Amino acid sequence: MSLNPGTATLAVDDDPRRYAHLSTIRLEDPGAVARAAKARRRHSGPKAGRQNFIVAADHPARGALSVGNDPVAMADRRQLLDRLQIALANPAVDGVLASPDIMDDLLLLGALDGKLLFGSMNRGGLTGLVNEFDDRFTGHTAAALEELGADGGKMLTRICLGDPDTVALLEATARAIDSLAERKLIAMVEPFLSVRENGKVRNDLSTDAVIKSIAIAEGLGSTSAYTWMKLPVVAGMERVMAATTMPTVLLGGDPAGTQDEVFATWGAALALPGVQGLTVGRTLLYPADGDVAGAVAAAASLLKHTTEVSE
Repeated sequence: MSLNPGTATLAVDDDPRRYAHLSTIRLEDPGAVARAAKARRRHSGPKAGRQNFIVAADHPARGALSVGNDPVAMADRRQLLDRLQIALANPAVDGVLASPDIMDDLLLLGALDGKLLFGSMNRGGLTGLVNEFDDRFTGHTAAALEELGADGGKMLTRICLGDPDTVALLEATARAIDSLAERKLIAMVEPFLSVRENGKVRNDLSTDAVIKSIAIAEGLGSTSAYTWMKLPVVAGMERVMAATTMPTVLLGGDPAGTQDEVFATWGAALALPGVQGLTVGRTLLYPADGDVAGAVAAAASLLKHTTEVSE
């Protein structure tokens, strides 16, 4: 089937009712989500020397639906689930980072057997919101993630030195890190130094700004024992990775370059000490040529030991 990022048609079939059973289950048997979580086979866990590949799917919960020039590319939930299932079917993909709604859909579909699960915790800083930096924890809680049998939680930590909401966000992030650590769950912290320009939030992706954001983020919480960093690939990644001893996964964002250019920068960064893998969403789920399976396979080829399948 032909496919472009805006009009996905890569479903096993194109029946608009193909996910209607999810609505029926949610209506008649909502306890099925918890049962599916309890019954699934767990991933064996992260290991040194084996970089992990995690697909990110928490953008819609923050109102971030755009990919490239399409402002609503991620709006169709059926197409998003199609793409996620294609990505997760590749044995080199270790897991998913998702908001509760998407995580529950994937559990009901049986798509998360043997996968790492990371829940998205703070989605309150909606794209374009007047107080976007007041990024409240409106998603997964540490207690819910423990009950789900997840491996950890992720928190977006945008630090704006000119916005008073930043201090409350940092405090809430520290509490979330502690709550996860109490349960021996990973806290995947995604820090940025950010500014508001012409009413829009922009992340500063200069090398020095990324390094400063790491210094602030890795000091949050009463322990860093279970903290990971989730960092953008920027110029001077050698300096960036020298700023932390914490396991680090690379994020994809919404890149402007060609796929080959993006993958080349990822490959160079993945070779650095401390980099534990990729946590990428839109770049792979909505590739310019529409070939989700091909984009996922190409990204997987950059990782160490991606041919090994978890027991």
